[in-house]
Amino acid sequence: MNPSEGTHPPEPAAEAELPAVAPQLRALRRRAALTLEAAARAAGLSPAHLSRLETGRRQPSLPMLLALARIYGTTVSELLGETVAERDAVLRADDMEPTRAGGWTYRQAGAPGRGMQALRVHVPYGSQGDIVRVHPGEEWLYVLKGRLRLRLGDTAHLLAPGDSAHFDSLTPHRIAAADQDGADLLFVHTLLQSPTAALCLGPITPGDAP
Repeated sequence: MNPSEGTHPPEPAAEAELPAVAPQLRALRRRAALTLEAAARAAGLSPAHLSRLETGRRQPSLPMLLALARIYGTTVSELLGETVAERDAVLRADDMEPTRAGGWTYRQAGAPGRGMQALRVHVPYGSQGDIVRVHPGEEWLYVLKGRLRLRLGDTAHLLAPGDSAHFDSLTPHRIAAADQDGADLLFVHTLLQSPTAALCLGPITPGDAP
């Protein structure tokens, strides 16, 4: 593989969601009767860092959201202002309609509009070239079938069925199928921070180029 030095900056649409999250963080902290200092200490953050999260000047990572949800006695869904009752918790196989683009096949494996998005993805052989992605967020993948080449920074990995990877998306990364038949994988990312176009999935379209 030939690693690329290019990066793919996050799109402005990712930041547009943050103002709605920030007031929710503050409201739930106050509902839990916690001062900024006490909540920050319990979450392992500085008060200044938590204050920036509550004013929308800093993007919360998924681990931060999980920690704050536990401290405030609530769920990540409520922190994100979601109305859980409006969504089904179970997604049936017959409802997972495939979406195809550039040889890639995507199936939703979780409810839309959540703080995380889960996908089942077929990665075709030799379609991604040297595309390298860099963006805020976290990604997790699990190989179901075939072998997957994963490059994280300067390190290359070959993943077989049953192997998985969990990484910070600010690490330059790319994936490609190692076998002619492609590879199938489960893929989870923090939708709050990672617009689909910026993920390590699929070919770059003209509008995606850095």
